[in-house]
Amino acid sequence: MSRANISSGSYLEPQIGFSRAVRIGHSIAIGGTAPIAAGGGTDCIGDVHGQTRRCLDIALTALAEAGGGPEDVIRTRIILTDIATWEDAARAHAEVFTDIRPVTTVMEVSRFVDPDWLVEIEIDAILKDKET
Repeated sequence: MSRANISSGSYLEPQIGFSRAVRIGHSIAIGGTAPIAAGGGTDCIGDVHGQTRRCLDIALTALAEAGGGPEDVIRTRIILTDIATWEDAARAHAEVFTDIRPVTTVMEVSRFVDPDWLVEIEIDAILKDKET
């Protein structure tokens, strides 16, 4: 099976040595996606819902570049620095996944690489009935 590495252009990809997404066959994994603004820096500082939307936008763009769509998502992970804000993140998640309903984990961590990041999103997808 061939491997396709997908980049989002994050300044951290070469520094850490990672890809935003990797597709092997029908499987796509999208790593921890932070709310990085289009021009750099952090998008929606202080706004968990806005940051979650930005994370999802970046991750779903990578998913599309890998040949998938939201309907192919089987697992998401919502990682927060403050679990008390889970409802704001969940609301943004539901805006995309209400009808798809992937398995989802919501968890808290002490911090991220950038202290302005309040959330990161991870996604796993399996493509069905699509050519590799």
